[in-house]
Amino acid sequence: MTDQSTKDESLGIAGSGAIACGLARAAFAHYDVVLWARSEGSAERVCGELEDTTGVVTDLTELARCPLVVEAIREDAGAKRRLYARLADVLPENTLLATTTSSLSVAELAEASGRPDRFAALHVFKPVEKMKLVELSFPDEATAETRRRFHALCEKLGKTAVEVPGAAGFVVNRLLFPYLFHAVRLLERDGVEAADIDTCMRLGAGHPIGPLALLDYVGLDVAAAIGESIGADVPDRVRELIAEGRLGKKAGRGFYEYSD
Repeated sequence: MTDQSTKDESLGIAGSGAIACGLARAAFAHYDVVLWARSEGSAERVCGELEDTTGVVTDLTELARCPLVVEAIREDAGAKRRLYARLADVLPENTLLATTTSSLSVAELAEASGRPDRFAALHVFKPVEKMKLVELSFPDEATAETRRRFHALCEKLGKTAVEVPGAAGFVVNRLLFPYLFHAVRLLERDGVEAADIDTCMRLGAGHPIGPLALLDYVGLDVAAAIGESIGADVPDRVRELIAEGRLGKKAGRGFYEYSD
């Protein structure tokens, strides 16, 4: 077990989903992690997933003791703005705030936070514990100290940070999702089996996971939202699966069927 005395700083995480939990696991060795869940039910689930590695709370004021807080809730601009309004009443003025968004405007979220000089986008990838890249993006108002501290956070987490422009989708998603959607159209147009498309890309292109399996892993609802935000044409097949409740691995079915 990690010696708590080696942790000289607290890291707050606002959220209880896969990204939030992944961040908590990645950060535990270096930070005293405080994860805020919005309900007792979510807190119980997170406690089960994280065991005793993280302080899970439902009182937002608990984040006030963290000099750096990462917001990791769903990709919904309205929900993020509402959370920022609550955090504005809780966090000290000098607290740094980051968002894990990959598809929303960094400048607009920074303005909504009320602290654009101390704000960043910290786009991590699932599974957070294994994926090395972090796309870092800053609003124009971000200070040199803000940039330095977020780069230091990434380094402490063992990640490679790349600063990217604040355009929706950053670099990875702007390149990735048109490719993923093209694979869906290949399935629609030519009737190629999903497993065959994925096998071709794994064995022929050296990809660790095929495009349709990756869409299932991301979540088809999330993929559609990202596609819309970056101006990519979301295939009809993706929308049909969403309407059927086939959201991917998290729902037990998408392009593939999954069992527990």
